Amino acid sequence: MASRYHDVYKRWQDDREAFWGDAAREIDWIEAPGKIFAKTAGPHGQWMYEGVCNTCYNCLDRHVERGRGDQAALIHDSPVTGQKKTFTYSELLDEVSLFAAVLSDFGLARGDRAIIYMPMIPEAVIAMLACARLGAIHSVVFGGFAASELATRIDDAGPKLVISASCGIEPGRVVAYKPLLDGAIELAKHKPARCIIYQRPMAPAALTAGRDHDWARLLADARRQGKKSACVPVAATDPLYILYTSGTTGQPKGVVRDNGGHMVALKWTMRNFYGVDPGDVFWAASDVGWVVGHSYIVYAPLLHGCTTILFEGKPVGTPDAGVFWRVIEEHKVSVMFTAPTAFRAIKKEDPDGALVADHDLSGFKALFLAGERADPDTLVWAEDKLGVPVIDHWWQTETGWAIAGNPLGLGLLPVKHGSPTVPMPGYDVRILDDECNEVAEGETGAVSIKLPLPPGCLMTLWRNDARFRESYLDEYPGYYKTADAGYKDADGYLYIMSRTDDIINVAGHRLSTGGMEEVVASHPDVAECAVLGIADKLKGQVPIGFLVLNAGVARDPGEIEAETVKLVREKIGPVAAFKTALTVARLPKTRSGKILRGTIAKIADGEDYKMPATIDDPAILDEITATLKKAGVGSFAN
Repeated sequence: MASRYHDVYKRWQDDREAFWGDAAREIDWIEAPGKIFAKTAGPHGQWMYEGVCNTCYNCLDRHVERGRGDQAALIHDSPVTGQKKTFTYSELLDEVSLFAAVLSDFGLARGDRAIIYMPMIPEAVIAMLACARLGAIHSVVFGGFAASELATRIDDAGPKLVISASCGIEPGRVVAYKPLLDGAIELAKHKPARCIIYQRPMAPAALTAGRDHDWARLLADARRQGKKSACVPVAATDPLYILYTSGTTGQPKGVVRDNGGHMVALKWTMRNFYGVDPGDVFWAASDVGWVVGHSYIVYAPLLHGCTTILFEGKPVGTPDAGVFWRVIEEHKVSVMFTAPTAFRAIKKEDPDGALVADHDLSGFKALFLAGERADPDTLVWAEDKLGVPVIDHWWQTETGWAIAGNPLGLGLLPVKHGSPTVPMPGYDVRILDDECNEVAEGETGAVSIKLPLPPGCLMTLWRNDARFRESYLDEYPGYYKTADAGYKDADGYLYIMSRTDDIINVAGHRLSTGGMEEVVASHPDVAECAVLGIADKLKGQVPIGFLVLNAGVARDPGEIEAETVKLVREKIGPVAAFKTALTVARLPKTRSGKILRGTIAKIADGEDYKMPATIDDPAILDEITATLKKAGVGSFAN
């Protein structure tokens, strides 16, 4: 089937307001927007201006009213606890309207903030939708965040209350949340008046009298009294949520998402980009604490009338590298979305894909990858083992949905491994130099988006318009700065090579560490890798590679290291000055799977660093330090 992409993109280019006005008809409005786009409103314009709506109504009530009440809305699958539970749209609506009544009794109202600090359990989704029902603004903080990081978010958001759980479950361990929450409140200048705690039997928490309240008891009392909360009308431009960018230090950056434009954009993506229909089962294997969880575990699938999966587990170890295939088969998943890191972990444990054959994936039609650069080797491996399209796409916490990708719903374009394909309608992507001029085709520069941003992107930063402009708009006037570096080819395909601060200067040559990673990752024995720049007295910076090998590789690691160095020399050239590759057991990552390259570089350079708040396992940094010392590299050189 020929792709409709070029026709649809041109229609958007020709009349952007008409394009998004048509998309807005998929949303139920209490009052239709007076203007599709108000150019002078807010720091950079506002979409669906003067519209009145409610996001929770569009996610739940309207589907029940139109006959989807008995369809599964949310499936919780938790291999770490051995529990599974399904909520129909009617059941989820009942739970959300009940909990919204509880929140209302505590005084939570339109415009108030609530912080949600929970693991991957249905109550987290219920809490998010209950806030949306009341017009309150939720800010989900990844469960298990350190007390100091949670405290900065409490101080910035100023929540009226906090909704949390007693603990989270990780493979082989229980993480007590309540002591972290107590520590955060003690550190914070802003003191939330109330905390609602969902008690998990694995580690019940002691409640503080007068402040803490038991979730189950509150709901039982409200249910007995027959309480339910109706949807509160809000302006389309009112904030739906604040989401703090991961890994922030000092004053956090709270990305603000609106109600109206957010719904319009996400609803459009489900059919046109991801190629799913109402009633299909859609699975985003992420966490509700990250933007993917907000957009594609909770809001987009429910807006579209899909069944969404909430997965409390890992791609490997719960119990093995076949758990994704078990979930796809058991719950009849049509389309899945996860991070490339997850597939690199699966490939490392099961390089031959033997576990795929144990499951019936005949109903599975596509895999989408985003969150970190998808190396071609991993993409090809997934295509080969799964036999379905594997689609790389690129977006950010700030944008809330795909900037670029290969649109399954509009018809796939030819695949170019290493490229997330083309910009989506809404995004006018340009590659700029330091003087804000467009660079030549194939030349690397700053990937930028010509304003205005489309619906669904951040409105501003919470209570900080000036920092929003400084961070995203001032450096390239008229453009949004993505802080990513890349280029476009002759067909308009986009290539994201690295963050702009990952462009290293080797003896005057600007080189992309992402391009080197792509070459290193192509080695058949390499499961995953990181290439980064470290300080060098002679050349300014030189690249260094860290390799994690596939399970079962019996060869001498030194041979493989030498082969990767040779590969980079052959594919990129001696100019890359890539001479050092070190084999490690694992790489330090955030809990969302992003490799902490900046932290590794600081260790290699002997610089002080702050323990990243989102790090999955701090012990890995000690392993990296030991490897650098043993090799005598960087600041550890003799």
